[in-house]
Amino acid sequence: MNLPSDFVTRTCRLMGDADFSALEEALEKETPVSIRINQDKCTFVPVDSTPVPWCPEGYYLSGRPAFTFDPLFHAGCYYVQEASSMFLAQALRQYVQEPAVMLDLCAAPGGKSTLARSVLPEGSLLVANEVMRNRSQVLAENLVKWGNPEVMVTNNDPADFTELGPLFDVVLTDVPCSGEGMFRKDEVAVQEWSIANVDTCWQRQRRILRDIWPCLKTGGLLVYSTCTYNREENEDNVAWIARELGAEVLPLEVKPEWHITGNLTEHTFPVYRFLPHKTTGEGLFLAVLRKTSEEDRECARVKPAGKSPKKGKGGKTPVLQVPREVQAWIHGAEGYGFSVEEMEAVAFPMAHKPLYELLKSRLKVLHAGVTLGEWKGKDWQPSHTLAMSTAFRKEAFPTAELTYEQTVAYLRKEAVTLSPEVPKGYVVLAYRGQALGFAKNIGNRANNLYPQEWRIRSGYLPEILPDLFV
Repeated sequence: MNLPSDFVTRTCRLMGDADFSALEEALEKETPVSIRINQDKCTFVPVDSTPVPWCPEGYYLSGRPAFTFDPLFHAGCYYVQEASSMFLAQALRQYVQEPAVMLDLCAAPGGKSTLARSVLPEGSLLVANEVMRNRSQVLAENLVKWGNPEVMVTNNDPADFTELGPLFDVVLTDVPCSGEGMFRKDEVAVQEWSIANVDTCWQRQRRILRDIWPCLKTGGLLVYSTCTYNREENEDNVAWIARELGAEVLPLEVKPEWHITGNLTEHTFPVYRFLPHKTTGEGLFLAVLRKTSEEDRECARVKPAGKSPKKGKGGKTPVLQVPREVQAWIHGAEGYGFSVEEMEAVAFPMAHKPLYELLKSRLKVLHAGVTLGEWKGKDWQPSHTLAMSTAFRKEAFPTAELTYEQTVAYLRKEAVTLSPEVPKGYVVLAYRGQALGFAKNIGNRANNLYPQEWRIRSGYLPEILPDLFV
């Protein structure tokens, strides 16, 4: 790997010549492949795998299978995530024991969001945000597949949150950075690196932190992370947060055998660096801070509704309510509030309904709670989001178990023919007992209801089928 000379000089100065030589050698090796199991859906253990020490749900794989063609990946049974970034679990497990409201500010594609949602105590709400429109769609897809109903996905600039005031108990800022920790995975990151870009990054990171700081409650946690090595974007920014914004840096419980590196500067506060020549994973920096400064504003209030309801045929506005039989599609329906929004039936946990209404009035919300179904003029068509949700009451619909070949055809949004024994009407299609989505069985064929934008586009089929689990 041809590393930029300025990067070599600066990183040698930070780490020392011996550590840098070891890092440079590690960057020539293959990137480890790791996944994290969604234990709300399954308890599978990957074949021929090694546990990730700092995350009980994480596993290193012996190779990289064709994840695209694994139905269990599409069912949200696991997430392909770089092992170092799973360290977030340590911070949340150590400091968040009660239900909390958490914001993941720069969340796409969703690795840390899905992890946070799995680790947060039941009754918590996760708001996952991404400013880039195309990336926010990927984020929403991944969180829908993960299936937890106590989630909202927004598509906003960090500055859009400022006026909301102190709503959040935890804020994760996995900020855009110069990406030095991704050099092994991304050749473009090497080509685009420059000192000027590092300077741009640390200044942008501070703008983001200033924008979001008013939204964190006094006593709340800020988790700050990057995937880069330099001090400007790491220790220097943590020192700036503590000094200028008002926070104390908190320690995390780690084991010596994890080989996590600490502070590399003259600062003495605890930080956690993952270096590829010491830990099995990519470059990561993480620090946890508790806000000590007082809020200077109150929480915002719901803005008056501005949008008119969608018109029906003839220009009349349909008045729809979510019928009891649709509410019964999820477990624990009594704990949800139900509404019809743009012809879709939505269920959202009642415990967080006021916050849902506030964020919906002020932010661009892409996904929230569970979308149960869409009104199609004559009946309610169940939503794919429902099939993916851990709140889904599967016995509400007949289930048809598919073969692997049928499953791939379904995920490509091709026609699927079901057994004559399968009842007509809406049917849950499953693979190895895991819901994949819905089809409408009309007898001689089944209408494929898999989302068009999520379909497998490749016509290739691997010779060796991906079978990660025993």
